[in-house]
Amino acid sequence: MKEATLLQFLLGIIVCSTLFFCTNAEDPYLFYTWEVTYGTRAPLGVPQQVILVNNQFPGPPIEAVTNNNIVVNVINHLDEPFLITWHGIMQRRTSWQDGVLGTNCPIPPHSNWTYKFQVKDQIGTFMYYPSTIMHRASGGFGAFNINQRSVISIPYPAFDEDVTLLVGDWYIKGHKALQKQLDSGLDLPLPDGLLINGGSNFTLTGQKGKTYKFRVTNVGISTSINFRIQGHPMTLVEVEGCHTLQEVYESIDIHAGQSIAVLVTLHGSVKDYFIVASTRFTKPILTTTGILRYQGSQTPPSLPLPVAPTYHVHWSMKHARTIRMNLTANAARPNPQGSFHYGAIKVVRTILLANEKVEINDKLRYAVNGISYVDPATPLKLADWFNIPGVFVLNGTKDAPPSGPPTLGASAFGLTLHDFVEIVFQNTEKTIQSWHLDGYNFFVAGYGGGNWTTDVRRRKRYNLVDAVSRNTVQVYPKSWTSILVSLDNKGMWNLRSQTWSKRYLGQEVYLRVWNDEKSLYTETDIPPNALFCGKAVQS
Repeated sequence: MKEATLLQFLLGIIVCSTLFFCTNAEDPYLFYTWEVTYGTRAPLGVPQQVILVNNQFPGPPIEAVTNNNIVVNVINHLDEPFLITWHGIMQRRTSWQDGVLGTNCPIPPHSNWTYKFQVKDQIGTFMYYPSTIMHRASGGFGAFNINQRSVISIPYPAFDEDVTLLVGDWYIKGHKALQKQLDSGLDLPLPDGLLINGGSNFTLTGQKGKTYKFRVTNVGISTSINFRIQGHPMTLVEVEGCHTLQEVYESIDIHAGQSIAVLVTLHGSVKDYFIVASTRFTKPILTTTGILRYQGSQTPPSLPLPVAPTYHVHWSMKHARTIRMNLTANAARPNPQGSFHYGAIKVVRTILLANEKVEINDKLRYAVNGISYVDPATPLKLADWFNIPGVFVLNGTKDAPPSGPPTLGASAFGLTLHDFVEIVFQNTEKTIQSWHLDGYNFFVAGYGGGNWTTDVRRRKRYNLVDAVSRNTVQVYPKSWTSILVSLDNKGMWNLRSQTWSKRYLGQEVYLRVWNDEKSLYTETDIPPNALFCGKAVQS
């Protein structure tokens, strides 16, 4: 009898525990309501119209933890359709939430739409910003930080405080004026200046002896920056969600769309020091400064400003290497940091993408492999889901630059889920380029000057062991960069120039990663609140 009672008691505990687990197994939710409006600010000292999120410029940060579910209700009070994209967030199985015109209908003026997605298996430093037309040039951007779960240790020394810096170029002209200039056939001039967290008077007060993690993101629309802190070495610990070897730098180049995290220990005398950002590869060089103020300091920073390096690259992808250890629970999949041996995987397809400046119909355009992309009225994802013809051409953009004149069009590369591909960016222009891929991180395997070829000796120089895994990569003028990517995320994914004027004028493509299996394990169904536009309205 006692044994039966004990057995019932134990079974009761198991049932109760199971019920508790089932009812609490879903990861936590973070809810946001964002009102997007115009407002007046003076980032460079001149009052101008900017785009605000909840009356903030930059917009409010998202501070998440690995696997959090994010729900953002975006209310568009602008006079134009609007979308926000989540730069670096992989959107596992949910390209519906990516927030670009190839996957989503824009939110109409004076209307709203709610994004819902999970930051599945990710940690790191990311951002959000408008993806529609040139809105990003007027603001609407903000930080998106994902911290590790409390039960997971970090592979670098503990720090005392987390500091986010959004650094980027800025124009006094608003997005409508810049867009009008591009539409008239004229390229954009050099930006008017640089901003740190939306202005030019940033000050951080810290305590001597403490260590701070600086998350630094280039939120600009075109310009590479060099970042440094006077008299304080920086230990690089993360690049766009990938932990790196902890090497020390005096200054770091951060190209358009890229993010890093560094540790800085306040070891100096109690006084003020400059935080400096300056443009790279521009004439003249633009510079902005903030202040790192030791608590109790009454001494201003000494001049002159710490000088940026004059040689080609101070820190770049060739210096970054990932930590080679198993951190599966604290990194994005596939694990880029040791257990995923990308160098041993056979490449099934190589795509060579050449960007170029062209004229079409006597207007300035930018093209990739002869196609200058034009957003159709119907998102590619909706057309693909509902089998709507006449919206885009599958494989209309070829795997190598073709001969013949450039044309306008909308196309997507047809790729198979779980394929392992090489994408080579060939920069034919005299300016630096920066490319971002939604839905993935990739391995930066190689780079070089001149034209890329299929020469086996060139590939033998690739880093196939511990390359940095990231989502945005620079390509130097008249040079090439090669990336390797495991296509493990089904959906329609935007591959775009982070030089926003070039993206606006056609320098982007889409990757359709697909298999014929209908499964919620590989892709979710269309969300019940999906917006419809173009030919999808009739569907």
